[in-house]
Amino acid sequence: MEFNESTEAEFQDENRWIGFDSTDNSNYGYGSDYYFNSYAHFGIHEEMIKDTVRTDTYRKAIVRNPYLFQDKIVLDIGCGTGILSVFAVRAGAKHVYAVDCSDIIDYAQKIIKNNGLQDKITLIKGKIEEIQLPVYKVDIIISEWMGYFLLYESMLNSIIFARDKWLINGGLLFPDRARIIIAAIEDEKFKQNKFDFWRDVYGINMIAMRSRAIREPFVDLVEESKIISTQAPILDIDLHTVTIENLSFCSSYSLHIPKSQILSGIVGWFEVGFFHSHKPITLNTSPRFKDTHWKQTIFYLNEGQQVEAGQVLHGSFAVRQNPAHNRELDIKVSFILEGSHRLRTWQFYRLT
Repeated sequence: MEFNESTEAEFQDENRWIGFDSTDNSNYGYGSDYYFNSYAHFGIHEEMIKDTVRTDTYRKAIVRNPYLFQDKIVLDIGCGTGILSVFAVRAGAKHVYAVDCSDIIDYAQKIIKNNGLQDKITLIKGKIEEIQLPVYKVDIIISEWMGYFLLYESMLNSIIFARDKWLINGGLLFPDRARIIIAAIEDEKFKQNKFDFWRDVYGINMIAMRSRAIREPFVDLVEESKIISTQAPILDIDLHTVTIENLSFCSSYSLHIPKSQILSGIVGWFEVGFFHSHKPITLNTSPRFKDTHWKQTIFYLNEGQQVEAGQVLHGSFAVRQNPAHNRELDIKVSFILEGSHRLRTWQFYRLT
């Protein structure tokens, strides 16, 4: 779609989603039951626990800070197998209330019993917004709530709800900070293999499939060598103060490209921080760090663009929860290449 001043003005105001069909869910149709049921499968928990960046960062942030957990009441949201609850008890927690809506909690109950911690950890099955805790307040909330591109799955909404309802004044959140960061990439070979084959499929023009496919952000591992620009944060939140309204946002960006390249799109990743720790710890999903199961999220341009050394790519990222399926993300990105009339455009994406 052609970019001009009027479309940029539309992008910035409350009508920025004009043209995005939020009711178009023909390929999906997954409800809330599907979301929770997906976490009943053992494979997803194996993948998460084997992600040593993820699991060991949480272990260090909790177990290495016993002075924060000693004799404290802890709430573990989305506890899964209960591994974070066990870490909290090992750090000295007086009691942990572990909540999960998935059937995996039945196995967490066995794990807790097999480790002799049934007097220290109480498991509660249900949605955090619907359950009742046997205590009035908790001292600490722990949770591994992050999804692809940080906000996919919208689990942070539940953390905010629990924080406002149960966390004591001055209580702690693990993690307590989060950022989304982006950079430009060159990845034409993969992009062509992934999308351009739709132009000619056994002699059949299926270009309509390409236009739909490229609207879906691609989650994959990106090699560091593919990054061709500086990086820029588009979201930076403090979990102690963030509101649900803050999670729908529009943020500008500027990315400096030091040498001539083909621009294929933008890659995004996140980092979360445990700044209450004696030594602050960060879990980083950047291509420059060890791989995680979150990988990175790629927003491909419809067509690759030649960029000259020293040019600046700038624009805006608008992100919101999909109105029909709130665990999905609607994303609108504008791309403006400084000093060029060839690249002034915007594209819609949906992360499902």
